[in-house]
Amino acid sequence: MDLTDLFEQLRCPDEHHAELAYDAAAQTLTCTVCQRVFRIEDNVPVLLLDEAK
Repeated sequence: MDLTDLFEQLRCPDEHHAELAYDAAAQTLTCTVCQRVFRIEDNVPVLLLDEAK
């Protein structure tokens, strides 16, 4: 399993647990419901609500 496959399995940590859209160029994951943007640092997604944009 590569990182793209792993990122596609992740869900938003907010209560709705929606899918996250992976943007390889921006190194982000964006919630498809609340539109929060989570950064990826050194191939590790930072899924902290208080650090999302």
